Amino acid sequence: MSPHRPSPRISDPFGTLESLETLATDCWFSWNEIATRPFAAISPVLWESTKHSPAGVLRAVDPAVLETKIADERFRRLVQDALDARRAYHETASWYEETQAAETHGLKIAYFSSEFAIHESMQQYAGGLGVLAGDHLKSASDLGIPLVGIGLLYRQGYYLQELRADGSTAVLHPSYDFSAWPLVDTRARVDCPIGGNIVRAKVWKLQVGRVPLYLLDSDLPENRKKDRALTRALYQGDAELRMRQQVLLGVGGVLALTKLKERATVFHLNEGHAAFAGLKRLSMLVARGMSLDAAVQHVRRTTVFTTHTPVPAGHDRYDVDMCWKALRRPLRTAGFTHESFAEFGREHPGDGPICMTVLALRMAERVNGVSRLHGRVSREMWQEIFARAADDVPIGSITNGVHVPTWIAPEARAFWRRSVGIDLGRAAPDADPWPAAKGVSHAEFWAMRKALRHRLVEFVRARLRRQAMARGEGPLDLMCAGEAFRDDALTIGFARRFATYKRAPLIFHDVERVLRILTSPERPVQIVFAGKAHPKDMGGQEFAQMIWRFAHDAGFLGRVALIEEYDMEVGRMLTSGADVWLNNPLRPYEASGTSGMKPPLHGGINLSILDGWWPESYDGTNGWAIGDGSEGPDNDAQNRKDADSLYELLETQVVPEFYERGPAGLPHRWIERAIRSVVTVPGTFNTDRMVGEYYGSAYRPAFEAGRA
Repeated sequence: MSPHRPSPRISDPFGTLESLETLATDCWFSWNEIATRPFAAISPVLWESTKHSPAGVLRAVDPAVLETKIADERFRRLVQDALDARRAYHETASWYEETQAAETHGLKIAYFSSEFAIHESMQQYAGGLGVLAGDHLKSASDLGIPLVGIGLLYRQGYYLQELRADGSTAVLHPSYDFSAWPLVDTRARVDCPIGGNIVRAKVWKLQVGRVPLYLLDSDLPENRKKDRALTRALYQGDAELRMRQQVLLGVGGVLALTKLKERATVFHLNEGHAAFAGLKRLSMLVARGMSLDAAVQHVRRTTVFTTHTPVPAGHDRYDVDMCWKALRRPLRTAGFTHESFAEFGREHPGDGPICMTVLALRMAERVNGVSRLHGRVSREMWQEIFARAADDVPIGSITNGVHVPTWIAPEARAFWRRSVGIDLGRAAPDADPWPAAKGVSHAEFWAMRKALRHRLVEFVRARLRRQAMARGEGPLDLMCAGEAFRDDALTIGFARRFATYKRAPLIFHDVERVLRILTSPERPVQIVFAGKAHPKDMGGQEFAQMIWRFAHDAGFLGRVALIEEYDMEVGRMLTSGADVWLNNPLRPYEASGTSGMKPPLHGGINLSILDGWWPESYDGTNGWAIGDGSEGPDNDAQNRKDADSLYELLETQVVPEFYERGPAGLPHRWIERAIRSVVTVPGTFNTDRMVGEYYGSAYRPAFEAGRA
């Protein structure tokens, strides 16, 4: 199914409508602004109401409006420019084609993930895991690495967040109309055995540049109600539903690859949710005559596993009997007994549930955490599985990155190209044009920062007004929302999942002290928050409510804002507009974090706990480190210590540097630190480097091992 074609009565002698549909069905548009211009031009109102969806605009636009646009020569030129850029992208030889393809002919990576964040108009993600997966696909496309994505298509997505009048979270579950998304029906159907039943799934394709993403959909009339619910929503339901979803992802995903004749030679499991894919592969190899031991060795050699969770409770665990019942067909085919399967998936011999991470660890030879620190934590966490000292556990690390073209504001991208010649055109794992930022004019740089901050302030005001209207507030409240924040004040951003270990309200630990910092008449500071907790995470929702209350407290009014419904658009606005990016998790529970990698693209500066990726980047000149990297056993004491460090940094360094102006009104010390951030962060902490590292240290060795 392609985007809805408007009335065939439209006069289209130039083939413009067909060109628009071509652009709308390639998610290349999600990181190439030139491809979105025609759709925004068709109807700016629809462009906003569809959350910037090209397919959604084509489906909703009045045919008469579209016909008028098509008759406009200037509009046709917009379409042609976008089409030419897309054609050049697809026809130009990639890094992989030019440097690697001859040596790894036949390589194809199947990348499994329970969530993918491709664009804000397709709500198929909960947070960082999905953002990382989407960015991974985009860089694989840019580099030309032969990869296909495998996931589930959720009718209700994750959930939409609204904040009630008291700041509590209202969880909304919309049903999305897939005809307004750039999905293509592959016509393939898979029959996935789950327990004693067969679950039929439709396979949709989402084209992400050069990379196809296949998404399984069980919400079909021929399925039982409980089976249709498997792709209803992301991370909802009880343990049995979650486990059965993961059977569909893993077992159904392997079946889909077979049905589509996508001959994968390397399998990458992005987190343990897809570990059942390995069990299905074992059953297929044994069915072809291989012994179980030999099959396990082959699957291990050709599987890459990335673990993202340093919190023990964050790893999925399921009752052995429940898993055996759901998987008994492939398990019996592979030659497992109930007891041998239990031991294969347990953390502790003879006792305990099946752990999805343990299954993945036992079926993957190449395992990595997502930062150096997380690699260390993972080795310590899983040393019992390998029965060896932590330093000898075979878990490495590949630090996460961000897909720069997705996250850089078009204004910033144009600025860097025009001012210092930074070109983000052709992708390569070792490309680093960012040292050129050292030559930027301080005055021009500061003008860019002011423009991006102004844009963020306007965005915050519009969102606060919309939130106030949704709560039925009166004219005075609407006026206050429209006047919140200043575009000349130091602006701090904080946006991420509201998991409790991320400590969103930490800055309010000493209310009087932070109030003095924020309300200084000469040196005002303002903070904008955004984030969503898991629907069942009451602690995270209480954190959101706590921040909401501070935002509505008379002392903080207009200086603290909480934006509801955190999504990719909100993330882009905050990371591009904030002067300072605040990150204060409880170390070492932030596996990597990627939000802080985005502000430096725009001249923003990190103010962060030494956790996740930040210890690898912080050099004393490119941002600030909260605390000393210690990990105390007393969380309350650690909170006090880290809050005190945060306040001291704000009072003695961050705020003074921002407001210390030279003769031309420029904060030169601040600008030098910001430019140092630009020079040192994006060149390393990007997904082109990351995917290239996966290729060199995991994909290629796994491919060669599979051929041996």
